[in-house]
Amino acid sequence: MARKNIYRPERPRSAPSKGQPNRNQPKPPRLGRLPTREEVLDYIASSPVPLARRDLSRAFKVPPSQRVALKGLLRDIERSGSVERGPKSKLAAITNLPEIGVVEIVDVDFDGDMVARPVGWRGEGDAPRIVVVPEPKTPALGRGERAIARFAKRDDGGYEAWIVRAIEGAPDRIVGIFHADRDGGRLEPTDRKIRSEFRIPTLDSAGATDGEIVLSEAMPGPRLGLPQAKVLERIGHRDEPRAFSLIAIATHGIPTAFPTAAAQIADEARPVPLGSRTDLRPIPLVTIDGTDARDFDDAVWAEPDPDHDGGWHLLVAIADVAWYVRAGDALDRAARDRGNSVYFPDRVVPMLPEALSNELCSLKPEVDRACLAVHLWIDGDGNLVRHRFVRGLMRSAARLTYDEVQAAIDGRPGDKTRPLVEPVLQPLYGAYRALDKARRKRGTLDLDLPERKVTINDAGRIEKIEPRPRYDSHKLIEEFMIAANVAAAETLQRLHLPCMYRVHDAPDPAKLAALRDFLIELRIPGLTLAKGQVIRPRHFNQILDRAKDTPQATMINTLVLRSQAQAVYSPDNIGHFGLALRSYAHFTSPIRRYADLLVHRALIAGHRWDNADPADWPHDESVAMGEHISMTERRAAAAERGALDRYTAAFLGERIGATFGARVNGVTRAGLFVTLDETGADGLVPISMLGGDFYVFDEKRHRLIGRRTNKTFTLGDAMRVTLAEADAVTGSLAFTPAAGKENQRNQTTRGNSASRRRH
Repeated sequence: MARKNIYRPERPRSAPSKGQPNRNQPKPPRLGRLPTREEVLDYIASSPVPLARRDLSRAFKVPPSQRVALKGLLRDIERSGSVERGPKSKLAAITNLPEIGVVEIVDVDFDGDMVARPVGWRGEGDAPRIVVVPEPKTPALGRGERAIARFAKRDDGGYEAWIVRAIEGAPDRIVGIFHADRDGGRLEPTDRKIRSEFRIPTLDSAGATDGEIVLSEAMPGPRLGLPQAKVLERIGHRDEPRAFSLIAIATHGIPTAFPTAAAQIADEARPVPLGSRTDLRPIPLVTIDGTDARDFDDAVWAEPDPDHDGGWHLLVAIADVAWYVRAGDALDRAARDRGNSVYFPDRVVPMLPEALSNELCSLKPEVDRACLAVHLWIDGDGNLVRHRFVRGLMRSAARLTYDEVQAAIDGRPGDKTRPLVEPVLQPLYGAYRALDKARRKRGTLDLDLPERKVTINDAGRIEKIEPRPRYDSHKLIEEFMIAANVAAAETLQRLHLPCMYRVHDAPDPAKLAALRDFLIELRIPGLTLAKGQVIRPRHFNQILDRAKDTPQATMINTLVLRSQAQAVYSPDNIGHFGLALRSYAHFTSPIRRYADLLVHRALIAGHRWDNADPADWPHDESVAMGEHISMTERRAAAAERGALDRYTAAFLGERIGATFGARVNGVTRAGLFVTLDETGADGLVPISMLGGDFYVFDEKRHRLIGRRTNKTFTLGDAMRVTLAEADAVTGSLAFTPAAGKENQRNQTTRGNSASRRRH
């Protein structure tokens, strides 16, 4: 079949002959200089015919001295995929998708697939929706990344795309494993998005030995063969127990060493005297954290409030980090660059030097510590009646863990918690029950998504991976922190001061529609999301509650999560959808989050503590700051997830061929993504391993259907899988369906049912 080019608009019948002016051609501004990229794109888009370089040069009156620069600009525009080169090297705007074009990843859809848009779209209306078809060898592109792709139109008017190659070229920095040979060595990248190995000559190896983790820089090299790289830093050996967190740190560019000036400020810091601070030391505040926590930045206390029937007086004290980290100094700049602490199974990369994060700013028991504290008064229904902030000096009565507190309140106190049960813990739980009542009434989003906990022994080896337990003691601290965060946001609003809000937008309508359609397909009574209503978190909670005791519970929790927007930091308050709150800001963790430190400084300025003046509070660059700390938060999450995946792959690497219970958590054109019941590990069952059949992807119903056998694999299915591959370098796992009656029975039964419905 002849190839039809639908990418270039047809030439009008009335097009002028060569040398004649085109009366329909729009008139650009007579610049007399090199035009900008956008000016060129807008002019090409408004032209009814393709344009040559000389047409653009004449239209913009580009002087002779700038024509070489114009040639380079047009070359860059074409390479970016923003225009198409047609016959006689003329450029035309994109109005329809070609067979091959350039895409940019813009989102991850309801199924977990990458969604792209065509770069340089200038056609009428919105650009068509493009779903990237994942394949085993396709690089896992992230938001904002571009690639050359092949397109195929779908029945719904959208497109599917198969990635041909990324167009950004080799990355500047590559983390990988060095494999020595007689000519130097090869670099095996640890990032799954980088598909090619690199050649490292002996002179550029920096003495790296076989098996070392190295940070390298891509270098110019020969056109044929492997691209070249140069070792910049030797990080450690791949066989070291803690290598996986080192890989994650280097891959994501997380700073680990503090500048000398910043470290010196922390080393010279001293304890804070009482002075004009409020003395909170007589109050038996306690910290409640995980067993492996090393920095304690919040302490809590509660007592009944005699002024309100069933009400409570709460006190939440937070480390006064702003006393030690002053705006604009070297320590502040280092903390801002990091944005937050990053937590790995074997180490922490702190936002602040350990002299502060583990000592002077850590609310350790039986030592005086500077704090910002908020008194909260709530009624019997958990509603916040009033609040008041103070700058104080406190002394923690005890360092408690979630396990200890829950055991004590359940009637199994230890030596440390026994004397605290009646005077401290019972009032805390009384206040928590009131706060929980308010939470339920306003209908906050309540997802049940278990976390993985990796236990590492003293030798740095993994002992076990298991779901992290979640007790009421965890929820108690969460509710106290939420109440304090709300009070901070409301106080800054009342003082008319800028605030770095924690905002969470309502779900995207397209993702809601996808969730609604899928719930209809499940045909479970009451499991619906009505059209036309204003969606609130409680509507999702009703779905989650009804699905709680069904086999699809985990799947529905995952799909509800995928339908949500991402929470970010912003000076513009749009509320927090998930918590069902109008105003919310992070105040309670300034040791590990820069956003909280900004809120502390605003509160200090608003109350004129430390001779601070509200006029000194910086109003500029707040939007850029919100974007920066949102980025560092995502960076930390990606690094933590990458390290956890590598630890998990290493742990399971000794069990190749073993069979596990699993559940399908994603269905794509490439196959099934499954989560193991035992460890929570995620991996792929390639579609090629599903059996001797051709499987069709049913996007609307989130399932794969065998064309010949009618075997069906659906999101949420339980199945048995066999571990086929575990790559600790990249953190990837690959599975095959286990041979057994259980898989065959479930899939065949469902396939026969589907066949009967069609007939």
